[in-house]
Amino acid sequence: MTKLFSRFLKDESGATAIEYGLIAALISVALITGATTLGGKIGDTFNNLGTKMNTAATASGS
Repeated sequence: MTKLFSRFLKDESGATAIEYGLIAALISVALITGATTLGGKIGDTFNNLGTKMNTAATASGS
């Protein structure tokens, strides 16, 4: 039984899979955070542009 337990402790074959999974999760979180921030900034830019266009159209129509 001790031989089996010591062999289990020395086995590192699953460790690399876990490490790759953690790296993939970290990259995913970074991408989602960046996309959310960028999406908000793009949305603000389009809203400002729409406001300016509406203001210009109202001013030229009067």
